[in-house]
Formats: sequence, structure tokens, C-alpha cells
Amino acid sequence: MSGGSQALPDRISEAARHQHLIVLAALAFVAVLGLWITLRTGDLLMSPSPTNSARYAVLLFIMWWTMMLAMMLPTAAPAILTYGAMTRKFSAKGASVAPVSLFTLGYAAIWTVFSAAATALHLALEKFTPLTGMMALTSATIGGSLLIAAGLYQMSPLKYACLHKCQTPLMFFARNWRKGWLGAFRMGLSHGVYCLGCCWVLMGLLFYGGVMELAWIMGLAIYVAIEKLIPAGNQLSRFTGLLLVGWGVWEMSSV
Repeated sequence: MSGGSQALPDRISEAARHQHLIVLAALAFVAVLGLWITLRTGDLLMSPSPTNSARYAVLLFIMWWTMMLAMMLPTAAPAILTYGAMTRKFSAKGASVAPVSLFTLGYAAIWTVFSAAATALHLALEKFTPLTGMMALTSATIGGSLLIAAGLYQMSPLKYACLHKCQTPLMFFARNWRKGWLGAFRMGLSHGVYCLGCCWVLMGLLFYGGVMELAWIMGLAIYVAIEKLIPAGNQLSRFTGLLLVGWGVWEMSSV
């Protein structure tokens, strides 16, 4: 009996030591599952259905929601892992800590709200301008304007401020640490807001390249991850901003 009683704490301790691997595996699983659901939902959206139906709106939201989680949760890995490392240290000292899942849930809640807003915008766009079969803008004027807007935002002080918060999770927790389960959720919300401020315009570029275009989705996800992870993220953001502005001007000049 004593051996069985000792086995559970040992397994818990072993899981805690490998928490970073568990978190990374979970994020990878969410990314793959999210992309799969996104594509499957997109197939359902292609079936004949009135664009103002409740079913269509729900499917559109599911598509945006799973896509945002698949794209953005992996980029939050540094913050999630940092939170996990800090809670392990506090727990070793006897302090009560909230699980990593609560911080992650708060972060995901921000992108859930964004997904609802993107769904509303998507429905509005479909009423005023035609989209391709892959849900990309067909208007060069609107597409070029979107590229220019994204490029200008890439070079804005607000972009740099939010990007800095995403790049330095340890500093974020040092300045914003909150105790308890509600505190963990609120920290997730706060970090999610900074991430949203860093990336929301880039996510808008899905309308340019195609909301259902897998290569475009993967390209944006990889770019966002690189921008948030490398030390020279500001320089990359500035370069990308100039590139997007030039691209947008060229796009509009071709009208």
C-alpha cells in the first residue's frame, strides 16, 4: 500500500520536471488540430448555404477561432514556459500557485474575442466586396490599402511597445505578477492584449492572401513567431513595414 501511495507523488514530481516538454507538445497538438479543424470547417463553408444564415456565421467563427489559436498559441510558448518555470519555483517554496492552463486560457480568451470581431468583419466584407474561393479580397484597391495600413502599423511606436512585451516575458511577469487562479487568468488576458496589439493587423492580411489559403496561413504564423522570438524583432518589423507599404502602393498602381 505504501508503495502505491508513493507512486502518485513520484509521477506528479516527474511530470513537473518535464512540464516544459508537456507544454510544448500540447501547443504543437493544438496547432495541428486547430489547422485541421480550420480546413475542415472551410470545406463546410464552401457548401451551398446563404451567407446570412446562423449556421454560416457559426462555422465562420469556428474557422477563425481555431485558426487564431493554431497560429498564436505556439508563439506564446516563451511566456507560457516562463510562467510554468516561475510557478515551479514558487511551489517548491511552499507557495500556492495556479496551473499553467489558466494563464493559457486567459491568453486564448483574447484571441477568441478577436475571432468574433474578425467573423463580423468577414461577414460585412462579403456583403460589400466579392471574395475569391479561398476567401481573399478581389479588389486591388482594398487589398493595397490593407497592405499599406499593415506596413505603417508595423513601423508604429505602439507596435514596437507591444512587441517588446511579447519578447520579454520574464520582465512582463516581474511587473505584472498576480497571485491566485484569477490572477493567473488576468495575467493571461494582459499578455494576450499585448500580443493582440503586436499582431492584429498582420492577422488582417489573411483577407489579402486568402483566409483559407494554407500556405498564407503558415507563412504568417511563422513570421509572427520569428518576429516575437528573435532579438532583432524591431528591425525585422521595420523592414517588413517598408516592404508591405511598397507592395501596397504597387498593388494599387496596377488598378
